[in-house]
Amino acid sequence: MAQFLILVLRPAGYDHATSLDKGAYRDIDALNDEMEAAGIRVFVGGLRPLREAQTLHIQIDGSISLSGAFSASEMNYIDGLWILECENMDDALNWGRKASLACRASTEVRPFY
Repeated sequence: MAQFLILVLRPAGYDHATSLDKGAYRDIDALNDEMEAAGIRVFVGGLRPLREAQTLHIQIDGSISLSGAFSASEMNYIDGLWILECENMDDALNWGRKASLACRASTEVRPFY
């Protein structure tokens, strides 16, 4: 079995309170239950709002500076993630499709080394 990362991607400015309905939360819970029952889920986590993120930047002199979210100026940001153990990329992509539907969001599926 290989491990895969599924990232939930949201557009900048997305607000759960006004954009995500109760049905989506039920669908996400059902997907988590399905993943657990299938024995493939290693880790799952939703992330706090982007405004709470901090980024550490390494400088040329080796010092570290701090700023807000790294992806604040990007089109999308990471809203949550799963780490799954799947047979292959096709299986992981099937779970990624389910995640996209449950979260009402784009997802990215990436294998670990």
